[in-house]
Amino acid sequence: MTTREELFNIAENWFQEQEWKPFKFQKDTWKAFLQGKNGLLNAPTGSGKTYALWFPIVLNYIKKNPNYKTKHTKGLKAIWITPLRALSQEIKLSAERVTVDLGTQMTVGIRSGDTTTNERSQQKKQMPDLLITTPESLQLLLATKGYDKIFKDCSAIVVDEWHEILGTKRGVQMELALSRIKTISKELRIWGISATIGNLEQARDVLLGQESGALKNSVLIKANINKKITVKSIIPKKMEAFPWRGHLGLHLLEEVIPIINNSKTTLLFTNTRSQCEIWFQKILEKHPEYAGEMAMHHGSINKETRVWVENAIRNEKLKAVVCTSSLDLGVDFAPVETVIQIGGPKGVARFLQRAGRSGHRPGKESVIYFLPTHAIELIEASALQKAVKQNTVEDRLPYLNSYDVLLQYLTTLAISDGFYPNEIYQEIKQTFCYQTLTENRWQWLLNFLVMGSQSLQSYDEYKKVEVEDDGKFIVNNRGVAMRHRFQIGTIVGDVNLAVKYQKGGYIGSIEEFFISKLNRGDVFTFAGRNLEFIRIKEMTVQVKNSIKKTNKISSWMGSRLTLSAQMSELLRNELYSSSEPKENQSIEIRSLAPLFERQRRESMVPKPSEFLIETFKTRDGYHHIFYPFEGRFVHEAMGSLLGYRISLLSPITFSLAFNDYGFELLSDQAIDIQQVLDNNLFSTEYLLDDLQKSLNSTEMARRKFRDVAIISGMVFTGYPKKGIKMKHLQSSSQLLFDVFRDYEPDNLLFQQAFTETFEHQLETGRLRLSLERIATQEMVWKECEKATPFSFPLITDRMSREKLSSEKLADRIKKMAALLMKK
Repeated sequence: MTTREELFNIAENWFQEQEWKPFKFQKDTWKAFLQGKNGLLNAPTGSGKTYALWFPIVLNYIKKNPNYKTKHTKGLKAIWITPLRALSQEIKLSAERVTVDLGTQMTVGIRSGDTTTNERSQQKKQMPDLLITTPESLQLLLATKGYDKIFKDCSAIVVDEWHEILGTKRGVQMELALSRIKTISKELRIWGISATIGNLEQARDVLLGQESGALKNSVLIKANINKKITVKSIIPKKMEAFPWRGHLGLHLLEEVIPIINNSKTTLLFTNTRSQCEIWFQKILEKHPEYAGEMAMHHGSINKETRVWVENAIRNEKLKAVVCTSSLDLGVDFAPVETVIQIGGPKGVARFLQRAGRSGHRPGKESVIYFLPTHAIELIEASALQKAVKQNTVEDRLPYLNSYDVLLQYLTTLAISDGFYPNEIYQEIKQTFCYQTLTENRWQWLLNFLVMGSQSLQSYDEYKKVEVEDDGKFIVNNRGVAMRHRFQIGTIVGDVNLAVKYQKGGYIGSIEEFFISKLNRGDVFTFAGRNLEFIRIKEMTVQVKNSIKKTNKISSWMGSRLTLSAQMSELLRNELYSSSEPKENQSIEIRSLAPLFERQRRESMVPKPSEFLIETFKTRDGYHHIFYPFEGRFVHEAMGSLLGYRISLLSPITFSLAFNDYGFELLSDQAIDIQQVLDNNLFSTEYLLDDLQKSLNSTEMARRKFRDVAIISGMVFTGYPKKGIKMKHLQSSSQLLFDVFRDYEPDNLLFQQAFTETFEHQLETGRLRLSLERIATQEMVWKECEKATPFSFPLITDRMSREKLSSEKLADRIKKMAALLMKK
């Protein structure tokens, strides 16, 4: 048998041949893996983390098979989980480089939604030695009859980008799959790879499972590579005192051109797909010389185009790529020298991830430019500068008690070989997500699988699983099994329609809600082209190219980000620094001096001990504006809560507007703010009760229930290419929601919809902490004569939701700003 020293020599010799030197964290990972340990590796992008785990996997095979060069032992030996299919090819190349150079004869394969039927059937006959797959495709393997034979000799599962999966239902999916495979494969080692997050210890606990032997026999390895990140803000030459969202960004377009010209390749990150489309169009309009040297990359563009763009970046064929989070993760783009972030990324981790796309090599500097879309975002830029220096990163909070994912998983086991509840219950209890699952709730879930819950017992379509005489739960109905396989997964969005030319040729996918607003002959921008809408036929949008100009940019639902808790705190601290001597201020804060000066003249800039409230009257009504600086989700909840509590004092109606900095209650009559302060309306007492009444939380939970119903399998989304329209999905889930509300309010899925609404959508935990912080501050009420620089983005945000064309809106806002400056 080969000794550990000999194995290490094989690895180090390979590194020498590449003229590289292994890092300490790579050697530590090799050692821990070969000792049979599980673990979490914390390493930055571009540090060689892939080789930290492919090597010990291959070395372990060499150790067990001394004749590895002449004799090939077939069968699955390791699984590499990636959250993005786009990363699979890159990971495969790294693995093949090791297996081929060491002469192992090991095979490497990919299994994902892009894998052809032919490749799948080949894999069914003979699995590759090393498999790269996604969380969803791993579940599909568990849905295969005889899956235990596939996994029995698997010695390792590596979950890449664990920080991205953690805190989502895909993370829960992984927890469940690992709990099953751990039982089947006795020599399994589980490893995660994570970028820096605030709760790394907890991330390891979630990956390996509570109270499990895997956790006890584990290590947390940190790379400790001090990667230099340089953040540069693009500061406008003329600072406006009255900023508004989106206006400034494109005005700084010319500032971006020299940056692009001075770099090999530049990635321009936007926060939304619509913004990505707009920037791509505008740069090409102003600088047609970039045609052929510039591309766009986002998740709704067809796969062939995305792959072409990724290869063109690697081969140094592109000067610039405008992209979204679709290029956030792991793809190795050595030629990328510079990254530009357009608009606040709303979180430190996301910003660092994007910065890491440049200088994607050990020891190389990452350079990221911050381009504000309105002046106040420069406070975010200043906060990010501090965060990079202090290495402040957010936590990723894991899900608890996701019953919809558990029901999907149990059905997956039932359609393959079936399962015995007692055996599976013990496995599930060891996961982090279901550590508190009681016997009673477990029994409820089993009854749901067999009978379709108490109020649906009369309907056969909900009775999916049968119980055999020996107590095994199994699905015998082929139709049920087929529908379930089509629907495995936890990512639920709006219904996507394929966009194709009338004569064929797939362009990408777009959400039904956007297309539903178009009439025949309308021209819209998508995937960097102007397209004329012809018709919708069988879930396909038929289009043709158009030379007409258009203001209709394809847009997607749910694409607005909110400030993270850490980012909010950093932002407040930067805002407070505006009252300090100039020498203590960042360049961004100093550049905002005209805005702060105007804000002080019209109102005030709050200090750490102060909470600002502004009121003024315009022709739209009475404006009441509050500034917690906690992010849009918290402000939505806080604004609704405050509006409800004020209405208890005197009957009054409001319209609510909110952004990341504050919220506005607009009414046709003035609120007595003194009464608000005297009655302690920011109290945390009766918080959940008042929130439920204020927000019409039933309606929010109803929308959330659609996702729960789809994931749990109660609502079928349709066969491929024959999907079901969103309004039909919505009406099916609403019907079920109403049945449970009226006849079975203790239904676990019904209750889960409310829990997720409060915990994930409204962030009630953060709301409570915010209210507790506000309780320690002095309330400062400023009665202003007109809109202030801080309030202006809020007012213009509300106007942008009115039905005005972008030109008319821009003109109206410019006139307003000019009028305020005159006054």
